[in-house]
Amino acid sequence: MSREQRAAIDRMLRRGPQSSGPQLVENMRENFASMMARFAIPPTLIEETTLGGRSALRLEPQEQTRAGTILYFHGGSFALGTPQTALGLTASLVTKTGMRALSLDYRLAPEHPFPAGIEDCLAAYRELLEDGIQANSIAFAGDSAGGGLAVTTTIAAKVAGLPVPGAIVAFSPGLDHTRTGASMETKAGIDPFFTRAGMQYTGDMYLAGQDPNEELLAPAVYADLTGFPPLLLQVGTNELLLDDSVRLAERARDADVDVILDITANVPHVFQSFIGQLDEADQALDRAALFLTQHLATT
Repeated sequence: MSREQRAAIDRMLRRGPQSSGPQLVENMRENFASMMARFAIPPTLIEETTLGGRSALRLEPQEQTRAGTILYFHGGSFALGTPQTALGLTASLVTKTGMRALSLDYRLAPEHPFPAGIEDCLAAYRELLEDGIQANSIAFAGDSAGGGLAVTTTIAAKVAGLPVPGAIVAFSPGLDHTRTGASMETKAGIDPFFTRAGMQYTGDMYLAGQDPNEELLAPAVYADLTGFPPLLLQVGTNELLLDDSVRLAERARDADVDVILDITANVPHVFQSFIGQLDEADQALDRAALFLTQHLATT
């Protein structure tokens, strides 16, 4: 247990730039990109590509490649971020699994509100299937909003009559735009990164006036997870979004889905990003890599 490391990261996050009110989304995107650029990126082979009509990054391990494809969805509250901002996490999964990854530049709110991002993620998955890649050799993975997209894209695939992927890994996923999880209140002030008001601001961009009471906007509350693939949810106890994962795990259990709810104490949102700085980050990524290698088809 790296108590000193966790305390240092909490202090660092609390010293971050504080806004006295809502910011322009362009400024938020610049600040987010600057913050994420500080994280380490394990050595991988990276090239630009396209997938499902959107730009993407393809990451390959420098050593021998193992069978399997990770389709990665970056975080950023559905309004911020790019594949570049998630390179640390994506490259970590690639190096630890030996699998290739494709990280998608899906459309963002407010320019493109719900369901544009889900449509892009589904189009990317459909192209992989049309290219002859077997569904059971593909994993959806993502952090924060991207973790939510890993879940909602699977729901959309089911509705579209497509086979579901072989596995899902979600780091601190956002799974409830109704914001009704108990941790939204119990972790207020404990979460060093998010506030309810801040989440409401970006959430309103994504909703664009739409009712959040449906499974693609609140899967932790409404989703039918029958037929879902094995699911790994990793989250920290210091998160407003803690109960998003807790409630989705309960829904998965009730639907007879293989699910691992992996909770780490006293760590912040998407703590896995702190590779090399937080022992629990490297350990959590090791567990995620093991989960993927155990559940994806290798032939």
